[in-house]
Formats: sequence, C-alpha cells, structure tokens
Amino acid sequence: MLNRLEMLRIFCTAAESRSFKEAANRLGISPQAVTRAVKELERLQGELLFHRNTRHIQVTLVGEKFAAIAKERLRAVDELFQTSAPDSGNELQGRVRIAAPVGFGHQCLMPALMELSTVHPQLDIDLTLSDERVDVVDEKIDIGIRIGFMRDSRFIARQLAKINLYVVASPDLIDRVGRPASIEDLNHLPVTGLVDRNTGKLWPWVFSMDRQWMPSITRFRSADAEAELMGVQNGLGFAQIPDFLAQDLLRQEKLVRVLEEAEPVPWDLYIYRPQRGPVPQRIRLVFDHLVSRLSVH
Repeated sequence: MLNRLEMLRIFCTAAESRSFKEAANRLGISPQAVTRAVKELERLQGELLFHRNTRHIQVTLVGEKFAAIAKERLRAVDELFQTSAPDSGNELQGRVRIAAPVGFGHQCLMPALMELSTVHPQLDIDLTLSDERVDVVDEKIDIGIRIGFMRDSRFIARQLAKINLYVVASPDLIDRVGRPASIEDLNHLPVTGLVDRNTGKLWPWVFSMDRQWMPSITRFRSADAEAELMGVQNGLGFAQIPDFLAQDLLRQEKLVRVLEEAEPVPWDLYIYRPQRGPVPQRIRLVFDHLVSRLSVH
C-alpha cells in the first residue's frame, strides 16, 4: 500500500512538471525512480499516462483524468492522518543536526538558519561547521551542505547553486607588484595557500581546461579560509577564493579579480540528507527552507 501511495505521489508531481528530471528535483529523488514509478503505474493501469520525447513529457488525456482522481485520493489520505494525529504540531520541535563547510556556514547558512529559528523557536539547530568531510551516517547528521561532487547513493541530494572560484588580491598589493598576465606569472608573485585539513598539504588552485597550479612558496597559509581571506585583504598575497567569501569585498573594491579568462568551471553546491526511513516534519521543514533560501534560480 505504501509503495502504491508513493507511486501516486510521484505520478502527480510528474503530471505537474515539464520532465521527469524536474519532478525528481522537486521530490528529492532520482529521475530513474520517477521513470520506474510511472512505468509501473502504466503497467497497472494498462494505459499510457505520458507522451515522452528526449526533452519533455506531456500527460495524456487518460493521464490527466487519472491525475485528478489520484490527487483527490492522496488529499483524503493526508487528511486522515492529520485528523488522527492531534499532537502532530510537536513534529516542529526538536533537534536538527546540520553539517556545512566553515566559510559557507558563516556567510550564507547562518542567516538562513537564524531566519528560520525566529519563526520556529522550538527547533533545536545543532550546527557542525567543518571543511573536513563529515561522516553523515556515523555522526547522525540530518542535513548536509557540500561543495563539489555528490555521487553517494546513500543520500537524497539537490543541487542549489554554482560556486565560482576567483583569484583575487588587494588593490595595494596590485599597485606594488602588478597583475599576473598568466597562471605562470603566479610563480613570481606573493601568494597565500589554503591547507587541506585531511592531508596537511596545500589545496591546488584550479583553472579552466582542467589546469592546476600548486603554490610552492607562500607568504601565508592556513586551514581556515576566512583567516586566509584576512591575509589577502591585508596585502599578503594573491589567493583563490570562493565567490561567497569574495563577492562583498569585490563589490566594495577591497579586492580585485585577476586572471578572469582562466577561471574554472563553477563547482556545484548541494544540500543532502540521508536516505533512511520516514523524514520527520521538522527535518523536512528545515531542508525545504534551506533549499528556498540558498537556491539560485
């Protein structure tokens, strides 16, 4: 029964979407899961519910009628559980454990969480900020934020935005030593470095066409991206900084972008949660709020 109810929910979302991929993003599941659910419903109904091409879907006439009935039935089921759970308001209180990178947590995540906490004061937000990879399952993290690749089938993930990486320096430093005209020029200029806490080594700088550059001599290095940024503001060297840390300082002309033509393809920003059992209402509330506040449409 649960499986068929879930199939109906997937189908109704797909019927309101332009593609199975869009439906999957709205539901926080894979496009393959949407395709499987629709195919199984079509098998059970003995009717084609969608016209498909390589880019779009269009619900059939039979599918439209079926969707209207399915929505009514799902609404009735939801109301049944609402009326049988008078204390369900308690679901909006309790602890929600969140993990995120340090700099992004300070600059972007905290304002969104403070906004939510004001509206829902009974939530207990337990926030872990670390640039090391957190073991979400072992540490019982409910929601995570990650920059970079996200290919773990244990999680339901949703892409929020793109993160750009900029090479920047203070105007005073550029006045003193000039601007690099190429990546190779960085070898002759003062630079700072960000230390990978997992290895103790410097992170390489990344550029377009899969090019990398590794600082050999630095004037300042730290495992804390915000500490490195302070050094850059004070003219210690050039650095490669993510846009969420640099953009306000660039706007205020306290930093200057260089080597713009060599900037790499933006990295993906994901929000994710473990794929385990029913999702409590408080966790779904926080997840949906962060998707809304942090997404770039």
